[in-house]
Amino acid sequence: MANNTADHPQGNSVAEVDHDGDFGCTMVQLRDLMELRSSEAVGKIAECYGDVQGICRRLKTSPIEGLSENTTDLEKRHAAFGKNFIPPKKPKTFLQLVWEALQDVTLIILEVAAIISLGLSFYHPTGESSDNCGQASGGVEDEGEAQAGWIEGAAILFSVIIVVLVTAFNDWSKEKQFRGLQSRIEQEQKFTVIRQGQVIQIPVAEIVVGDIAQIKYGDLLPADGILIQGNDLKIDESSLTGESDHVRKSLEKDPMLLSGTHVMEGSGRMVVTAVGMNSQTGIIVTLLGATGEDEEKKVKKAKTQDGIALEIQPLKSEEGAESEEKEEKEKKKVNVTKKEKSVLQGKLTRLAVQIGKAGLIMSAVTVIILILYFVIDTFGVQGREWTAECTPIYIQYFVKFFIIGVTVLVVAVPEGLPLAVTISLAYSVKKMMKDNNLVRHLDACETMGNATAICSDKTGTLTMNRMKVVQAYIGDKYYKNVPEPEAINPETLEILVNSISINSAYTTKILPPEKEGGLPKHVGNKTECSLLGLVLDLKRDYQPVRDEVPEEKLYKVYTFNSSRKSMSTVLKNATGPGFRMYSKGASEIVLRKCSHILDASGKLRAFKAKDRDDMVQKVIEPMACDGLRTICIAMRDFTTEPDWDNEAEILNDLTCICVVGIEDPVRHEVPEAIAKCQRAGITVRMVTGDNINTARAIATKCGILQPGEDFLCLEGKDFNQQIRNDKGEVEQERLDKVWPKLRVLARSSPTDKHTLVKGIIDSTVGETRQVVAVTGDGTNDGPALKKADVGFAMGIAGTDVAKEASDIILTDDNFTSIVKAVMWGRNVYDSISKFLQFQLTVNVVAVIVAFTGACITQDSPLKAVQMLWVNLIMDTLASLALATEPPTESLLLRKPYGRNKPLISRTMMKNILGHAVYQLVITFTLLFAGEKLFNIDSGRNSPLHSPPSEHYTIIFNVFVMMQLFNEINARKIHGERNVFEGIYRNPIFCSVVLGTFVLQIVIVQFGGKPFSCTALTIDQWLWCVFIGVGELLWGQLISAIPTHHLKFLKEAGHGIPKGEFPEEELTEGADEIDHGEMELRRGQILWFRGLNRIQTQMDVVYTFQTGQTTVPGALRRQPSVISQHNDAKTVSSPTHVGISSSSLSANSAAAAGPPTPASSSTTGN
Repeated sequence: MANNTADHPQGNSVAEVDHDGDFGCTMVQLRDLMELRSSEAVGKIAECYGDVQGICRRLKTSPIEGLSENTTDLEKRHAAFGKNFIPPKKPKTFLQLVWEALQDVTLIILEVAAIISLGLSFYHPTGESSDNCGQASGGVEDEGEAQAGWIEGAAILFSVIIVVLVTAFNDWSKEKQFRGLQSRIEQEQKFTVIRQGQVIQIPVAEIVVGDIAQIKYGDLLPADGILIQGNDLKIDESSLTGESDHVRKSLEKDPMLLSGTHVMEGSGRMVVTAVGMNSQTGIIVTLLGATGEDEEKKVKKAKTQDGIALEIQPLKSEEGAESEEKEEKEKKKVNVTKKEKSVLQGKLTRLAVQIGKAGLIMSAVTVIILILYFVIDTFGVQGREWTAECTPIYIQYFVKFFIIGVTVLVVAVPEGLPLAVTISLAYSVKKMMKDNNLVRHLDACETMGNATAICSDKTGTLTMNRMKVVQAYIGDKYYKNVPEPEAINPETLEILVNSISINSAYTTKILPPEKEGGLPKHVGNKTECSLLGLVLDLKRDYQPVRDEVPEEKLYKVYTFNSSRKSMSTVLKNATGPGFRMYSKGASEIVLRKCSHILDASGKLRAFKAKDRDDMVQKVIEPMACDGLRTICIAMRDFTTEPDWDNEAEILNDLTCICVVGIEDPVRHEVPEAIAKCQRAGITVRMVTGDNINTARAIATKCGILQPGEDFLCLEGKDFNQQIRNDKGEVEQERLDKVWPKLRVLARSSPTDKHTLVKGIIDSTVGETRQVVAVTGDGTNDGPALKKADVGFAMGIAGTDVAKEASDIILTDDNFTSIVKAVMWGRNVYDSISKFLQFQLTVNVVAVIVAFTGACITQDSPLKAVQMLWVNLIMDTLASLALATEPPTESLLLRKPYGRNKPLISRTMMKNILGHAVYQLVITFTLLFAGEKLFNIDSGRNSPLHSPPSEHYTIIFNVFVMMQLFNEINARKIHGERNVFEGIYRNPIFCSVVLGTFVLQIVIVQFGGKPFSCTALTIDQWLWCVFIGVGELLWGQLISAIPTHHLKFLKEAGHGIPKGEFPEEELTEGADEIDHGEMELRRGQILWFRGLNRIQTQMDVVYTFQTGQTTVPGALRRQPSVISQHNDAKTVSSPTHVGISSSSLSANSAAAAGPPTPASSSTTGN
């Protein structure tokens, strides 16, 4: 064929022409070819290249040997056809994150207040020296401090900058962590190719055009290619085309294989023709990227639940994903209860909104009281006139009151909460990596702590997945151990060896041990490896048989799938006409299709139903009761060619060669791990495809079934009979009678697994909704993994499809890692609760002190900057300290919290209020009697801009000391006495407490005017620390009070009961339930912005009450057009809101009206 450099498009560089000149086709030609489908593509290949072999010749590759490992050749291919890498979207820059952090309303209010304060401090009106302005001017000039007025404003601005930088830095490190996780997942994704005749696994990024790739059931194709040879290959192309039917691939009809699609059945080999940005996935990603920022935002918002999943998934087609996501989004709107926010997020959001409201009311009341008091006192009591020259001074007072009010709000809103959640989750995810849990969705880690049920596979999770044939029935004889080859008839042995060697994936091999004295290495399907091991035990070798019959000579292959439960390979007879088919599969299924059996002399003997029952009784059941999997190996000869598509006819009339019992020993650590789960209140169920006796034996060994207990073991078909009605539909009431007692589901199909998981999740039998975790490794486990609250995929045995549907990947396939995940999940929950207990104590005290202090003494005892220090440092550092507590085994000694258990338990409420009482008593004593106790000047009623007093410095210092020691109390939330237990295991906590203490010394001694502090003496310091230590003693006193006597204490932060979305939830339709705004999932922590949300709520509640058409205000923060539209639906739906139908219809009209005003004011977060 002529070298087609002439075909080059104009404008290519010379170098590129040269490179393409080395190959018989250009990148553009191959790209065009890959855009064709089925018969068009076959026609084009035949017309331009002759056949697939022609393409291989042009690409200088051998369909059998593959490419050579020649580096220069690989480099050339990279240069000519590109690399198999799709560059990820650029991460946000630090400045963008800073800008996002600045959007916080509370911070904006503070900035405005600080700037006004700054401006006024530089403005010196003439009237300042006169007495006409009342007490306002008292003492200012005497101190010579008039110039220092700017310091407070500047200090507030400085604090705001620190808050913003901390928030932005957290976002940035979070995003960086995700990128790391993403690249780790991508690096771990390997694919099988043939190079120099050797089958090797290489990272997906190293695949080049011209590589010969081996594809098999469960693979996610990493590049585009054309089929060279295929067995019964079916592909799921829904991620690209949206068609849910599996597409059958063959050389004659449709040989085009596209990246991002899944192999659902069969196996084969393909020549890679397009990689990276030139593959179909790459082209779609480019199109998505090319449509500008707006589109990008839409795509981002359209990523619902799997926000992170999509970012992390390696080389996944985004277009299909996006269209699926949109459909899913539509569905989700209809059925809100589908995988709602994670349990913790739901509770936190509600709690944060409640706290925010309370804070807003308190701060508003504070400002109003301060202004009224000042106005009445100045113009009423003192009877002064408002003169023009005094205006700036009065305004300065009002600004000061405003700043105090904002400060109360800042302290009330727990800004540290999102930070604590983030740090806790990120820390856990990092540590879970070491415990063999690769977390793909952040919230899965916390949901796992609430798990009440685990549905586990057997093979590989509970067992070692190192299979070995230990018993066999050959030639009418039952061998309890593998027989010697001499004991078997030579003809039978020959047939058996051929059947096993040929009727298995050629990728399955047994390699010599890597270390001397180690076990041989099993590659590929473990069951097939055990059969190949049997061939080796019979002193024979499978490789010569495979060399004699290469894959090209296989006439037809029926690959294993979950409905067939068997695999068959057909060969054309070399000598005469006719065909021979070898089959293997689950013994009870294959034996039902056998009409003959080979006897001791290797001759055919009739095999009737009675013989089959005998065999089941005498061979299969005893094997199964020993916990062995039974596999039947059979064959059939055809004299003439049958209709190969008529499977029922073909897989019939078989001749049984032998039945083998395969042992897969239980992992040593599993029984203990299951016992831990049961102690922790988690029910473990085993769902397996094995026969019921094998499953029961293994379940008893693991401890899932205990002797003498009344539990159910069911086979798939019995299970279906019990839960389906006459029409074959699943009925929840029937299912509710079965699942609570069900412990083993054997011979189950993936559909049964999905039905069981869905049934348990939807059930209303218990007090709370069940939280279900599922393990899966097969392609067909995808639906169950997606449906479950937490899906675990196997890192070693799992297929790409299973990994993609999962939330956590178990890198060692071990059940004990799931128990570790439970421990970490509970630890996250407890860490957040610890932080809340600490945070709310600070908040309650600070708000009350600021409020009463302001009302009684006209000035908050804690200045704005001091409050910010308490808020920022105590919040940020405390969230770091309390959120990084390592988990302990004791976490597994209690039952799961469940969805409706409040975040703040009665014990925690007792601690919060108890410590608040101590702190308030101390603070007010110091405020009103401190000057007498310490023999210092009183700081009360000091005029504007007066220098800091020792009195108020001591109050501030004692306040911080009490928080510092209360942080140690907060380490325990279940009323334990020893708060120091395990404190050395957490170096972060120790360093944070010490660090805060050192910073406090610096602030008090050297903070001066900006922090409104003055240096204290050593005696005063010792008293402050002593009062702080009193917190620890007080804590012991509180824990001595039994909680059950304190019935009046309310709990807070309940979960949302099923099917009930209270009024306040309505507004969060698109915001909350749909996760669109849950930026926690996208590595951002600005998901709680208190005031925005309250504002939205106020708007919607107002709309509901008045029936006016002001919904655009209510929809102001909706993320995108789609969610606006959906939110409109949500707002207008008549849920539990008592309003007249007329006002409702007005709302509906407003909500469904043109969204222009809404979209124009869309600000998003």
